[in-house]
Amino acid sequence: MSTIATFGPSQAQRPATRVARAVSDGAALAGRNLRHIPRVPEKLAMVSFQPIIFVLLFGYLFGSAIAVPGGNYREYVVAGIFTQMMVLGASTTAVGIADDLNKGLIDRFRSLPIARSALLVGRTTADLALSVFSCVVMACAGFAIGWRINRGFGLAIAGFGLLLLLGFAMAWVGALIGLIIRDAESVNAATFGVLMPVTFLSNAFIPTTHLPGWLREVANWNPVSATVTACRQLFGNQPGALPASWPSQHAVALSGAWSALILLLCVPLAVRAYRRATIR
Repeated sequence: MSTIATFGPSQAQRPATRVARAVSDGAALAGRNLRHIPRVPEKLAMVSFQPIIFVLLFGYLFGSAIAVPGGNYREYVVAGIFTQMMVLGASTTAVGIADDLNKGLIDRFRSLPIARSALLVGRTTADLALSVFSCVVMACAGFAIGWRINRGFGLAIAGFGLLLLLGFAMAWVGALIGLIIRDAESVNAATFGVLMPVTFLSNAFIPTTHLPGWLREVANWNPVSATVTACRQLFGNQPGALPASWPSQHAVALSGAWSALILLLCVPLAVRAYRRATIR
């Protein structure tokens, strides 16, 4: 009884609507997830050291071998690394959800008077906060190798907003995967096996102009390509003229639309999968 009483507001104080209740309970669980980080600092490894490694690896090692329009590969690649890390963040959410299920933590939360979706909202919100930290780390690493924001602070904020929106959408993809597979090791292999090809079949690291026609179209319509192109435009890192394809000419709108579509599909599916997982 004491656990329930101290978890959050009493039933009389709780918001009346389901959405407000889910947000309130989700915020409490997000705080719980974030408070674990100082106790397990290894959780910051993927969102701190890995981005730095990717920035240095692609910026210096591949930068001398890959030619891009305009000639500045380091400015070209940073937006791709930003986007890649937002996509790969889904694996963190998936493993966390699967781990909570296997350790019985979900059963404990079921005994509390909280919204059913609060666990998922809390997990994805906490992982969004980690994405913010990851963006800061990558921006500092990019600045060190010569990346710059060339179109003003306001447009740069819009670019980071698109990145975080994609990161939040991919966190819900990860939540859905974790609830379906439920084994942390299998989840990790599955997410990387799917997400890594998605990030490389894009314009994140190379221009798509030399790809075969059908493969070029797939890469151009890839959500990763849309976000990468939008960020390059908003950061002022787009080398040369944009390709004539519709996705390149409307990258900002397409990036937001892709993230919204992923959320519309994955949020209800994840909530449904969570309900099924908790009654097994």
